[in-house]
Formats: sequence, C-alpha cells, structure tokens
Amino acid sequence: MIEAITSIQNPKIKLLLALQQKSSERRKQGLFVVEGQQELQHCISAGYVVDTVFWCPEIGAASPTDNPAAEPLGTVPVGFAVGLPAARCFRVSPEVYAKVAYRGSTEGVIAEVKTRNLQLDDLKLGDRPLIVVLERVEKPGNLGAVLRSADASGVDAVVVCDPLTDLYNPNLIRSSVGAAFTVPCVACQSEECIAFLKQRGIKILTAQLQDSHLYYDTDMTCGTAIVMGTEHSGLTPQWRQAADSHIRIPMQGRVDSLNVSVSAAILMFEAVRQRLIRP
Repeated sequence: MIEAITSIQNPKIKLLLALQQKSSERRKQGLFVVEGQQELQHCISAGYVVDTVFWCPEIGAASPTDNPAAEPLGTVPVGFAVGLPAARCFRVSPEVYAKVAYRGSTEGVIAEVKTRNLQLDDLKLGDRPLIVVLERVEKPGNLGAVLRSADASGVDAVVVCDPLTDLYNPNLIRSSVGAAFTVPCVACQSEECIAFLKQRGIKILTAQLQDSHLYYDTDMTCGTAIVMGTEHSGLTPQWRQAADSHIRIPMQGRVDSLNVSVSAAILMFEAVRQRLIRP
C-alpha cells in the first residue's frame, strides 16, 4: 500500500516545500520539484531520475500513470517510469496538495527529481548549431519563456552565463511548460562560454542598440550564438568585444525595449526563417 500523508507538518512535505522555496536546499539535496503530469513526463523522457512522487487521486488520475488499471505498490507504477529506478510514491490529501501545489491544473502529481549539472562539453551540436546565450538573467519566468521559444524553434542549446537564478527554480520549470527538459541548458561563466564558441567557430551575435545592424540583414545560417543581456543594463563589454557582429531589432514605439524573451524569440525565428530558405 502507498503511505498516506494528511499533514502539512509531515517531514516529507516540509522538505518538498523547502525544495520549492530555497535554491540552497535544492543544491544541498541534489533535488528539484516538477509539478504536473505533462511536465514530469517530459522530465522522464529527457533521462532525469525521479526520486519521490506525491499523488492526490482526488484531483488527478486514478494513478500517477493516468491509467486506472495500474497498481502502485509503494513505488511509481512501471508504466510511468519505464527504464528508471522505481521512485517512492506517497498519496497526499487534497488539503496537503493545495498547500504544496502552485496551481490547481497539475493533475494531482508533484515529484522530487534528481538534478543534473550539464556542462558545455556535454552538448551534442551539429554542423550549424543555433545557440541562445543569456547573460545574467534574473527572472526565472523570462528564462522559462525563452526555453519555450527555443524548443519551438529547434535551438540546439540555451547557455545561461553568470546566472542570477538557478536552472531548477520552480518558476522556471513551470513557465517553460516542459521545455526546461527538452532543450539542453547549461549554466557557466561568460569567459568559459566565449572560449567554447570561439574554439568551435560559432559566430557570436550580440543583441544591442549601439553600433549594430538590423537583425534580418545578418547571416544566421552558419553556426550561430544569439547573445542577450538583461533588460535593465544590456550586455557587458566582455560580450560586446567578443562579438562577431552586433544586431538590433528595429522598434518604432516609445518604450525603451522589448521583454528579453520576446526579443529572443524574434531572433530565434529569424534564424529559422533563413535556414528554411537556405538549407
């Protein structure tokens, strides 16, 4: 039988909440939180190892597999984690689930998953890779939105340089709607990323207003890294000096800039457009 949890004071629930709220706890435990069946399925498909599942059948499916015929016996049913070590599974009451869930439409499933620290050298890149680089991104929601566009445009990887948020922030996981697992994402220092791109002959395009060309006049059909800075201060001189070309999006309004995730999406899909025309 699956152990039932009915109190928010249960140590397992306290740990779950700590993982949601504190990056230091995520680092210490080597775990992060995924909420929702769709997101968790993307996570499993990407090769992540599920440690613990919290399941509320009154909200979601009859079992974490969304298969009423499954018979969980203290672990995640086989159909839910094919090829993975069995995870612990706990049944939680609707009251407990309401305390730990960020949104109601998550099918009654929340999981603790083991973190992975992907490095630049782990990236598998083709002959003409398309990479998005974000320097000092602060808002996890923005990074999640960039990952969604990166997934849609077939970007090879997203690199977060000098990050001010960790890659397993729950807001990032939620806003990416699973793209945090479908797009390889690496955190590193700017100098490390610049050296990586230079060594592989990948053209560095920095998005900036000063001394720049219109983005659609710039060739993106070769190996390309699109580099974005913060909305407040833009890119640091380190990236501006390392760039092969500076590009800008023409804007006709009075507001200073577009949201970084919107700007990144425009540039990603310009690369897609060019590559479709000149495969």
